[in-house]
Amino acid sequence: MKATATAEIAEAEGALAALDPVLAQLIARAGPCTLGGPRRNTSAFAELARTITFQQLAGRAAATIHGRLVTALGGRVTPAAVLATPVETIRAAGMSGAKTASVIDLANAFTDGRIKTRRLSTLPEDELIEELSSVRGIGRWTAEMFLMFYLGRLDVWPTGDLGVRNGYARLWGLTPSPKPKELEAMGDRFRPYRSVVAWYCWRAIDTVAPEAQ
Repeated sequence: MKATATAEIAEAEGALAALDPVLAQLIARAGPCTLGGPRRNTSAFAELARTITFQQLAGRAAATIHGRLVTALGGRVTPAAVLATPVETIRAAGMSGAKTASVIDLANAFTDGRIKTRRLSTLPEDELIEELSSVRGIGRWTAEMFLMFYLGRLDVWPTGDLGVRNGYARLWGLTPSPKPKELEAMGDRFRPYRSVVAWYCWRAIDTVAPEAQ
């Protein structure tokens, strides 16, 4: 997988700052986007398992549970490790019943070929979202976070994320925050760098971007 280079992020920031003065001010204030590219120290499976763990939890609590899960799996988050670990052991790490079922289904999906690892980096966004969403507990948001923070795709626009919607509303003075369908159209002018705009929307309301949780 090709990592998103720092130069590409800088190019995106420059283009966005030139496009919109609101973004120019935020970029200057918040500093460089740390969206980054594909994680080199973890696998696609481990990243998706991590994202499932972090669903609907505050950063510190999720990080603690994820650490316990890694320990429960013997330090290696792999499909084989998950499938070899008793459900009770996974639950004892702090995983809910639903998240435990999701991680197990994810392991089965990687094992039975529903998710084909070799082509993940090349699939178009919509196809990848559809493929990942076949796994229990993985919806559009989880797939979009994977696209942004693991694969380093620069033009993902997570309109279902409340932090992005609220940040966008604060930046451009909208009341109430736009609904997902409304925000979808609003993001068109930021192509092909909507992932970077989403990252700065999180910054606008001082939230922790998902990759840092």
